Amino acid sequence: MAHTSIKISVVGAGFVGSTIAYTLMMKGVASEIVLVDVNAKKAEGEAMDIAHGAPFAAASIVRAGDYADTAGSDLVIITAGTNQRPGETRIDLIGRNSAIMHDCAKNVAAHSPDAVLLIVSNPVDVMSYEAWKVSGFPKERVIGSGTVLDSARFKYLLSQAFKIDARNIHGYILGEHGDSEFAAWSLVNIAGMDIDEASHAFGDAFTAETREQIAKATRDAAYHIIDRKGATYYGIGMSATRIAEAIVRDEQAIMSVSTLLSGEYGIEDVYLSVPAVLGEHGIVKVLTPKLADSEIAELRKSAELLKQVRS
Repeated sequence: MAHTSIKISVVGAGFVGSTIAYTLMMKGVASEIVLVDVNAKKAEGEAMDIAHGAPFAAASIVRAGDYADTAGSDLVIITAGTNQRPGETRIDLIGRNSAIMHDCAKNVAAHSPDAVLLIVSNPVDVMSYEAWKVSGFPKERVIGSGTVLDSARFKYLLSQAFKIDARNIHGYILGEHGDSEFAAWSLVNIAGMDIDEASHAFGDAFTAETREQIAKATRDAAYHIIDRKGATYYGIGMSATRIAEAIVRDEQAIMSVSTLLSGEYGIEDVYLSVPAVLGEHGIVKVLTPKLADSEIAELRKSAELLKQVRS
């Protein structure tokens, strides 16, 4: 997207959608942000509230509209759907959100046939597959937010354990954005050291037990947040904005987004998260770093689960 004028539409003006719109504006990712919601009044109120911060942020036009107003978007972020309730898994949302996604993807494709679609609605891997099927877009242009937030949570928890800046830790949560996700310990890198070397360098305080605790805390983070405040939106707002930034600025950044696999790790016809290069047309390249055999087994298990629950 070499042109300087960037238009991003956000479909769904609930907690997640409005937080993404706010974060996009604060970071100056788009020159125009359009908020669409089935509750038009809510979208208008959110757009007005965000727009009033213009003197404190990057110059962006933030407005509410309908699908016709999203026409010509460079990127469309779909957050529409019902929220995960306390005690529910993301998979439990399939029935409620599948019809909503079908409608959103159809309308977006009609008005912005060249856009990149970023799906945030849960369960994100299944919803991304649905959006890809309905939109008719090439798989490269339909991306799920995947485990980008999970990977950020993972790096944050590792940074707490090692007492170092989270930005100096490389690591990924892979597979489903949900209960079958797993920490790819074989890919963790701290100053060029793998997890065992890093543990030794920091005084062997990082035990197998700590490793298990961190993987579990990462996987269950959303449940804990939902239990305490009813919804998660700041973390996903920041991670979706980071993905958007990588796309519209053609960064060639590597992130663990949800993408349609076509033979990678022996997996086909399912969306799940592996490291991928992001650019202006979406997925530039899906990467297949060498994983431990046990991790490949975890990834395949995740893929099978997602295929089983798909509508």
